[in-house]
Order: sequence, then structure tokens, then C-alpha cells
Amino acid sequence: FARTTVAKVSSRRMSSACNLQATNLMLQSATTHSYRKPFAGSRVQSRSQRPHTGSAAQAAKIVKSADDNDAASIRSERSLASPAGRTMKMGSRKFRERGVQATWTCNASSTPFDSSENGMVATEAGEEDVASMIEKLRSENEQLAARLAAVKGKTAAQEQVVAAPPAQSALDTAKTSKGESNILGSMSGVHITDGKVVTENPPAASASEADEMYAKWMARADVPKTDDPLSIVFVSSEVAPWSKTGGLGDVAGSLPPAFAQRGHRTMVIAPMYLNSKTKELYKEVTYTGKNISVYLFGGEVTVELWHQYKEGVDFVFLSHPSYSREGTPYGNEYGAYGDNLFRFSLLSLVACEVPLQLELGGYTYGDKCVFVANDWHSSLLCVYVASKYRPYNVYKEARTILAIHNMAHHGTEANTVFGGLSLPGDWYGAVEWVFPEHMRAHELDKGEAVNPMKGAIVTCDRILTVSQGYAYEITTEEGGFGLDGLLRGRQHVLNGIVNGMDIDEWDPATDPDIPEHYWPGNMEGKKECKRALQRELGLQENENIPLVGFIGRLDWQKGPDLIQDGVHNHRMLEQDVQMVMLGSGDPAMEEWMAWAESNYHDKFRGWRGFSVPVAHRIIAGCDIILMPSRFEPCGLNQLYAMRYGTVPVAHATGGLKDTIEDFNPYAHEKMGAGTGLTFSPFSGEAMCGALNSALDTYRHHKDQWAGIQQRGMDQDMSWQRSASQYEQVFRWSMMDPPYA
Repeated sequence: FARTTVAKVSSRRMSSACNLQATNLMLQSATTHSYRKPFAGSRVQSRSQRPHTGSAAQAAKIVKSADDNDAASIRSERSLASPAGRTMKMGSRKFRERGVQATWTCNASSTPFDSSENGMVATEAGEEDVASMIEKLRSENEQLAARLAAVKGKTAAQEQVVAAPPAQSALDTAKTSKGESNILGSMSGVHITDGKVVTENPPAASASEADEMYAKWMARADVPKTDDPLSIVFVSSEVAPWSKTGGLGDVAGSLPPAFAQRGHRTMVIAPMYLNSKTKELYKEVTYTGKNISVYLFGGEVTVELWHQYKEGVDFVFLSHPSYSREGTPYGNEYGAYGDNLFRFSLLSLVACEVPLQLELGGYTYGDKCVFVANDWHSSLLCVYVASKYRPYNVYKEARTILAIHNMAHHGTEANTVFGGLSLPGDWYGAVEWVFPEHMRAHELDKGEAVNPMKGAIVTCDRILTVSQGYAYEITTEEGGFGLDGLLRGRQHVLNGIVNGMDIDEWDPATDPDIPEHYWPGNMEGKKECKRALQRELGLQENENIPLVGFIGRLDWQKGPDLIQDGVHNHRMLEQDVQMVMLGSGDPAMEEWMAWAESNYHDKFRGWRGFSVPVAHRIIAGCDIILMPSRFEPCGLNQLYAMRYGTVPVAHATGGLKDTIEDFNPYAHEKMGAGTGLTFSPFSGEAMCGALNSALDTYRHHKDQWAGIQQRGMDQDMSWQRSASQYEQVFRWSMMDPPYA
């Protein structure tokens, strides 16, 4: 008479409901029976009762597996007996406790439980015992009905769906397994309508799947150890967390520990920018007792060496009065420091002495090492090694690698400062630079200058940039900033390696700066992050309104003027969208953000300045990150965004083009491909076109949008990927003789 499927609920209260249904099924009339049909995986739905119209009786086997500590379940299946007669077996814990199991054979025209007319035959118990058992079943039925009514009264008024709690994290699931139950107890994920129990999210299956996805997300690949360790000396003007103004600080703080994990002896050398705001950062840095003196700009300059061992890396800091100033590492509110060439030539020259003089762990790094000079600030190191050490058989076994993070800055100064750089006179040609006529101050200006970046390009052993796309762009007239010809001449030793990111610091499953954690397979937390960000910004809390973010310096390179053009000329904010911008820089652009907030108060927010926790919340809470950079050597925000399930929309340039696979909804038999959207050329119209495509996908193609998020979060963005490629370049440099 009945067709049923499995309905499992892990609680005694659900056991009461299931027992009631099993008993009701046996006591119902022949013309009306419960009808169930499986739907959408684990979900079980009840349909209204249907009259029986067939002439032959249908039977079902109902098995009630019971254990006082286990979840109750009902299992039913259609019998394959002949039309002339069907067999119904009924068993329950109550019956098994008595050692009794009853079996009846019913004629096709008979009605169950009517022993006076249908000729029911008891095969394992007498008729009197069967009648007694049925009476007891009726009594139990009334008790179970009372228990179910109590459950219904507790779960919801007006028999509504019990609201399921937010998806538990794996950590919360572990707590529940230890006895810390949630507020709804074992009834979470269940609702009751018309006396039928319907499961929405089976707790056991959901918890198991959440644990599996969480474990996969948190897993870290084993790091291979090298059997031929190198001594690596990483020289940088900034290193996070002690000093940071951009991506260079992140690289200097994260890439060397990745080298150390692979078994290399690694040192980072950087200035110690000690002032009232930063002194707390250096509290664990200790004085080594070692000073190094060098001759520079007409006199002897002495530098103290300070040290901190962290994450397997020797961080060595140079202490000198020229570094201890209020402001940034490069300037203050009045502009760049006028003695920056002295400050960073001092860094480069002392860095050449540290591996030879400073004993760490009982011995020095020695002169067989690999120097990595980052940007123009430490670029003179390559020139010093070639001109002051190798001619005297020092650093013959060493190699110098120039890592270019931003080709726009060369550190150029008038040629009159050459005498102060402590370079041999016949090496002037290595750093000589002549400005083109249109860049000279006046007609009598010869444009003669000293260019540290040019000196490194012509003396280093190999050249690296922070993406393959940028490695090409710096060899073009547009991206080379006057040095493209020299770079084309050394293109055979030029490589691009995309930066990685600290996947432990930027992890939506553990990030302490976001209101709710999430990971692939459990994205509900991202919706809460969005609502919290909208609430924090004073915007309407609505998950259906796409939220667009921008994080970066307000300067020419980062392209905020393209957003300005989109608002004024392409109606970017005249649609159902919200936007937040975080950054500082150009005063005119800061004023424009204030104007946009006042004129689009329900859609736009501008946050002047920079805050790491705020950046984390914007990355996690936004649906889209906009990156309209004119040029971008690598870029990190798009990496952070993809890891957090936020879709980047970016100008197709440099590292942005290398790291973002453009969205294609028709790829892989319309399953889709891509991790973001890019646009070209650099124009407001092209940017708004890509942005509108992203907004349309978000609003109308949720499955495709989820695919973009998933593919972005699946990317390998760790520093170990980058470190292995750097190591290969180091090996290549050792194969060739020194270049200069």
C-alpha cells in the first residue's frame, strides 16, 4: 500500500516521529496511505496521501533498526511478491525484545488487520497473541502521538520550518561532537508539516563533508628539501612586518622564509627605520656587537648590525642616523629625502661586507653566495661586487641577481655625485646616464646623470621581474622608461616569476580580521562578511546588490582616474551597485572620493588612508575587486581577492594578465573557465564593459559566478611555487661565469 524512502534523523525526538509513522502505516485503512518520494539527494519530501486504486494489494517491508544511543530510521521498499498474494513483515525493537516476529499472508482482496474476513494466518504466533500485540501498538501509537505533539510545539509555532543554524565550521563541528550541542539540538535541519518529518540538511553528512573540505583547504603540501643548499643574501630597502610601503616589503618578508624551508641558508639585509611609530616592531631585534665601517661620500661611515632569527631566516638590520627619521622609508610629507642616494648606496656597500664579516651561528656566509638586489635601492650592490671585489678575487664564486619590482624608479641623480659612491673612476660608464632633451631642465643642461638601476642591469649576472608579462613589457619603449634597449640586449638572461602570497596570513578560514570564516564548500561566511561590511560602511544590507571594491594608492599608476571617468561618463554608479575605495595619495583624487560619497551617498564610500584589517574586510566582503592599473609589475590584491572568492576585474597588463585567467562562459562544454575578467585597452569604456559583464554574471548566472570563485580559490598562490622557480634561476646563474 505504501512507497517510502529512508528518513534518518539523529535524535530520540525524531525516533518518536518515525515510530509513529511506522505504526500509523500498519493501522491505516486499505484506501489511504502515506506516499514518499526521494528528492534532491538527501532531502526527503512528503506528498499528500493518495487513494489506493489497484485491485491487487501492495506491501512494504518496514525495518526499524534500533539502538538506545543510535539515530532512528525507517526503511521501506516495494515488495516483489506475485499479484495473487504479498507478504508483509513487521519488526521493531519492541517485538524483537519479546523474541517475536509476526508474518501474515494476505489475499489480494483482503484488508490488513481484519482477521474475521480476510483469512489471516499467523505463522509464528497465535491469533490471540497477534490481537494483543495490535492492541499494544495502538497504545504505543497514542503515546508517540503525544510525544510528537510536544516536539512540534517546541520546534515552531504554526508548524513552520525550523530555521537551520548557520553552517558549522569544522572546528564548531568538533565542539558539537564533544557534547557542545547547538541551540536547536538534534532537530536542526528538520521541519514538520502535516505530521510528516522532512530532512533538509542531514547533520551527519553535512558535518562530514564540511570536515573534508576544511581539511583539504587547510592542508599544506610537503616542502621538498634541497640536497645542495645555497647561501642566499636578500637585500631590500624594506621588509615586512618591520617596514612596508608596498609589494616589495611583502616579498622581502615572505620569500626568504620559503627559501629557508627548502633547506637554503638565507639572510635578509635591510635598514632599521627606527622612530616613534616603529620602535615597537623592533623590540625583539638584538644588537650583534658588530659594526662595519665603509668609505662613502668622502668619509668613513659606521653602521651597527642588529639581528633577529625568525622562520629560519637571519634578518640583519643596519642602524644609522640617516635611517632613523619620522616618516616613511623614502620621504615625509614634504617629499622624498634629499639624501636617498647616500642612504641606499650605504645599504648596498655594507651588504657586500656583511656575509664576509658577520658570524651567525658560529660562521659567516662567506663569499660563495647568491645576492638578490631588489629595485634601485640596492642595485648598486651589483656594481660594487663587480668593481670592488671580483678584481681582488673576492666573490668570484658569488652571483648577483637583480629583481625589478617597479621599472619606473631608477634612483637617478646628477653626475656630480659619482665621486661620492666609492666606485673606481673607470667604472663611471656603468652608471652613466644622459636624459633625453625633452626631460632636461633647460637648454644649458646636458642631462648627464648617475643611474643606479642602469648600473645593475649592465653588471648583474641575471635579471628577474615579478611576472612574465612584465618581463616583456620592460623591453618595450612604453615600459622600459629609457632602459628598454639595454634590457633587450640582456633578454637572454631575463626571466619573470610571479609573486606568491602568505597563504596563512591571507586565509578566509582563519583570518582574525573578518567577521565570519569560510572556505570552498562552505561559502556562507562570505555572505556574512558582505553584510558586515555593508553595515560598517552604512550601506544597505542586501546580498543581491553587488559590492565593488578598490584598494591601492591614489596615483597615476594605479588608475583611479579611470574609475572617475567611469562614474562621470559611463554611468557606473547609476545602476544597482555599491562601491568602496580604500587608499591615499593624490589630494585631488582624495577630494573626488569625498565628492562621490556626498553625491552617491547610498552607493559609494571613500576611505582615505590605509589599514590592513580594513583591507582584509574589504577583500572578504566585496563581490568584485577593481584593478584599473596602467601598468602592474605583479600586483597582490588580485591574488588576495581570488583566494577570498572575490572576483578581480583588471586591466590586462603585466602581472594582472599573468595571474587572472579571463572568464569564458562557453569553455568546457559551457561549464565555464577563468578566474576573473580583464579589459583592454586602458579606457573607461573598456573598464565599464568588463565590469558590467561581471555584474551581469553575478546577478543572472549564479552557477557561473560560483565557478569563477571556486577556480580562483583553487589557484596555487603560495610562496613555495615562486621559491622553486627562483631556485632554478639561481642554479642557472651558477652554470655561467660571472658577467662582470
